[in-house]
Amino acid sequence: MTLTAFAAETEERFALARQVADAVLFEGYVLYPYRASAAKNRLRWQFGVLVPPAWGAECDEHDFQHTECLMEPKAGATLSVEVRFLHARRRTVQRARPDGGFDTVPELDLDDRVLVPWDEGVEERVEVIAPVDRLLGDGVTHPFHLPAREDTAPVLDAAGRTVGRLLRRREEIHGTVRLSARELDGPYRTLRLTAVVENTSGWTPPEGHGADRDAALPHSLVATHLLMALSAGSFLSMTDPPEWARDAVAACRNLHTWPVLAGEPGRADLVLSSPIILDDHPAIAPESPGALYDATEIDEILALRTAALTDEEKREARGTDERAAAVIELADSMPPEVLERLHGAVRSLREVTDPAAPGPGFTAVAPGLGDGFPDEYGVRPDTPWWDPASDAGFDPTRDRVVVDGRSVGKGSRVELRPGLRRTDAQDIFLRGRTAEVEAVLHDVDGGVHLAVTVEGDPGADIRREQGRYLYFQPDEVTPLEDDA
Repeated sequence: MTLTAFAAETEERFALARQVADAVLFEGYVLYPYRASAAKNRLRWQFGVLVPPAWGAECDEHDFQHTECLMEPKAGATLSVEVRFLHARRRTVQRARPDGGFDTVPELDLDDRVLVPWDEGVEERVEVIAPVDRLLGDGVTHPFHLPAREDTAPVLDAAGRTVGRLLRRREEIHGTVRLSARELDGPYRTLRLTAVVENTSGWTPPEGHGADRDAALPHSLVATHLLMALSAGSFLSMTDPPEWARDAVAACRNLHTWPVLAGEPGRADLVLSSPIILDDHPAIAPESPGALYDATEIDEILALRTAALTDEEKREARGTDERAAAVIELADSMPPEVLERLHGAVRSLREVTDPAAPGPGFTAVAPGLGDGFPDEYGVRPDTPWWDPASDAGFDPTRDRVVVDGRSVGKGSRVELRPGLRRTDAQDIFLRGRTAEVEAVLHDVDGGVHLAVTVEGDPGADIRREQGRYLYFQPDEVTPLEDDA
């Protein structure tokens, strides 16, 4: 495959992955109620911020991301890497004077919006394409430079008269992408790929402003993440690797980022390395009507609350940012049938009791069977979290199972060892933690699952009351005591 053909094919594959990558890029970009004056929109850019080294040395933020993952490239394979991030563009609002000049003002009140100073995020991309063979040894170093820029845009009133202007400035940024690979010992030709993104800008804090994050942000790479594709060959999952590669995966160092397989399910030639932990092949929910930039909220609730903002609040939101204005228009124009799709979407539903028994309002979500996610049974307050009538031969609170020669049941303490089969990135936080067994569950296929609460979880009492537990198979735990 020629380099041109590979670039075209890679662009097509990246286009699909960018749907998820865009959610990473704009995570928390502007939060409800989408106004610059809102307290939670005054401290921004929380994920993947690579600050200038001189400022990073004085704070808890970092000037680099370090990704390591395993790949099995075929002979002659080429690696394509795309670094994506936001470049903060500082916007100043100015009012027109009768003499033709402009004065900087804290706000400019128009009929349909209120313009205020704001940091806009401009998407930037840095691309590196290199044959895999070139990555061996010293690897490839690709410096990049974004020059400072300043531009203005007139602000017109409803009659078309110039009433002000927006002055936008981007500061200079220098950075480096370093790619290298090392062949590992083992039954298959496997390489450990290392990708490092660094902010190498020479900017230093102004005298007396060493801790001023606001001054450092225009010189920073924001929401930084990587897309990496192989022209021939595949990457190994970092969360569910084959057994022979588990030790090699465990030896990989990932600092301030986490790589997952991306793109179409079933393919393994594309990786997204993100500052937000994701599972392999992440996807945008098909019900989602558009970007709302506030993933801490449920889309349905957020759309309803946005539509309920006052006219004055909507005017300020429209003047805060073009993306905030788009959210306002989306909420105001959302048809009822689109909003209805956001209500109660459930996937991978598995019935766990007689559907007639629980009555209205009962929903059951199948446990993840040891995947580390807080998968739960949802219950009515007046209904037991398990249905005693479903099978009189089982009692989750009394049943026991033998694990490593020890009897385990309700009240037993265990150490969690998730990841022996399919798994996810959340297992990183649970592996090695201790937990208390709350119940022993039997499924219709004869499998046994342990419902547990993690020790030290401040919400454990509430989880017990509601019957909301984490679930693991017996071979994913180690008993800590023999209480038979």
